[in-house]
Amino acid sequence: QVQLVDTGGGLVQAGGSLRLSCAASGRTFSAHAAAWFRQAPGKERQFVAAITWSGSTYYADSVKGRFTISRDNAKNTVYLQMNNLKPEDTAVYYCAADAVAYRTTPPGPREYTYWGQGTQVTVSS
Repeated sequence: QVQLVDTGGGLVQAGGSLRLSCAASGRTFSAHAAAWFRQAPGKERQFVAAITWSGSTYYADSVKGRFTISRDNAKNTVYLQMNNLKPEDTAVYYCAADAVAYRTTPPGPREYTYWGQGTQVTVSS
């Protein structure tokens, strides 16, 4: 059974940093894209960042220059380093993994097969 476990959320002041982790079990994801999404109260889930199997990265405009997605295939884990956090970054963050291998670009949001349970990030002003 495939499972993604999101960890690393918490409460931080504006300007602070957090690193989220997404540990996968049940299969290896080194050949698959992975991504982070977030959902704030009363809002739809939105794309944050994605990384392909080859390491190409993609970011939402709102987090470019502040967030960095990376992966450690030896640990079957994807990370999201978040710097210079802002109150508008407050949301539940979810990682997602693609079931299709070797895509050259990340899939659309609805195409991710596996999802983590989410981790709360709260940024105070």
